[in-house]
Amino acid sequence: GNHPEFVQAVNKMSAAVDKATEEPAADPAAPASSTSEAAPAPAAEESAPAPSGDEPQEEESTYQCDPVVQLEEVEVTSGEEEEDIVFKLRGKLYRYGETMLDKGSGKKQWIERGVGEMKILKHRETQTERLLMRQEKTMKLIVNALVDPRIVMTKNVGSDRAWVWSCFDYSEGTLEEEVFSVKFGNAEDAAKFKETFDQSQKNMAALQEGADAAPSAEADEAADALAGLSTGTAEKAEG
Repeated sequence: GNHPEFVQAVNKMSAAVDKATEEPAADPAAPASSTSEAAPAPAAEESAPAPSGDEPQEEESTYQCDPVVQLEEVEVTSGEEEEDIVFKLRGKLYRYGETMLDKGSGKKQWIERGVGEMKILKHRETQTERLLMRQEKTMKLIVNALVDPRIVMTKNVGSDRAWVWSCFDYSEGTLEEEVFSVKFGNAEDAAKFKETFDQSQKNMAALQEGADAAPSAEADEAADALAGLSTGTAEKAEG
């Protein structure tokens, strides 16, 4: 037989299926609401006003900061202020002696002492001449010796740019006998040094002998007195 309750249930189910197929599913990518308004664009920033001529101008600071410690200017003297330069050329100096490691061993070798200007200086008053050399940059004395007429300067073996000699050196503050060698940039400079040194030796020898010494006032008076005495004696003899 017919079951009216079963038929009603089937009809209700069919109607629900038909209704579901008529309404499409919502797109998950679509916004939830189409009624929302777009956000307003940000307002453009106002440009800064151009400076007017009435605005105050920045003034340069004239503030001076004085140092806390005042340093006094000190005059530095080299000891060469009263001397004339007779010779000056750049060279490299060597000393023949023991190194710090070989101290006391008696083992000697040529040790570089520095690069600088080799000078021959002549004192304006005393007329004495000396060898003087300072190390570049540090200005440390590495040779300070009188031009002794007894010094014998010889060529270094195998070089026409270097000379070897022994002398009494005072560069370290005490008088020490040293053996030096100076090497110049070329043979011409070396020859010029030797020529000037030889002439300085002659000058010093003459100075020691008193041949070129200027007569003093006392010597002039004594010579005049002697001349007057001789003249008076002659006059008496004639009378």
